[in-house]
Amino acid sequence: MFKTELLSIIRNLGLSKLADKSRYYLMRFKNRKANHLFKQAHPGIALPPPYMVYESFQIDYNKYYLGGLEDAAWIVSLFKPHHQLENIKILDWGCGPARIIRHMPALLGKTNEYFGTDYNPQTIAWCSSEIKGISFSTNQLNPPLPYPENQFDLIYGISILTHLSEENQTAWSKELYRVAAANGIVMLTTHGDAFLEKLTVSEVEAYQAQKPILRDKTKEGHRTFGTFHPPAFIRSVFMAAGFSIVEHIPGKRVHATYISQDVWILLKK
Repeated sequence: MFKTELLSIIRNLGLSKLADKSRYYLMRFKNRKANHLFKQAHPGIALPPPYMVYESFQIDYNKYYLGGLEDAAWIVSLFKPHHQLENIKILDWGCGPARIIRHMPALLGKTNEYFGTDYNPQTIAWCSSEIKGISFSTNQLNPPLPYPENQFDLIYGISILTHLSEENQTAWSKELYRVAAANGIVMLTTHGDAFLEKLTVSEVEAYQAQKPILRDKTKEGHRTFGTFHPPAFIRSVFMAAGFSIVEHIPGKRVHATYISQDVWILLKK
């Protein structure tokens, strides 16, 4: 609890980004040898600049590339019971430096069309230059996406809602509904009940009253902007947008340093 309260003080003083930048340099130093060995062992793999990797996940090339492959296979396994996986259009909403979408063509084949979109233009410039066989585009922090309605059969957004304001939770639920095809499936992850231990006492009280918790004394969309979602809130927002809830998989503590996020699988009626 002391650590939680200390981090709350840092956020309230507006020092989150400074603290996060310090963490980046510490992790870059800590992982330097492992990352050097990864590059030596995989000379043909395009790797993003270090801070671009850190912004999207961790500054760990093994976790970026091989972890991205594992997550892509996991996402495919979640989609498989609910939709065919051939001759479809797939969107990675908030793709970052293509950690997951770069693996999808190898996993699902060339009969599909693959798309990635992100609000960071530098990230999309890198993806467009280095990752082939995927169409990348830049979006804004707020809707709309640069796609027509009823476009995508499968959409996934890994830890995107976790960095958006309450207003944008609602706005993006409607936008994802717009671009999803009829009978399209949307898979999203959120900070759910398993993250209660990360909240302050006052935040827990608000969360248990079914209010989303916003740690917003920083730039929206950045990794230091955090949102925690009571499941009832997610249900109300996405059902109001027109989706039906196909499945909710609560997150849990996996080991001492990792808590998994809630998984939501939604169907466009």
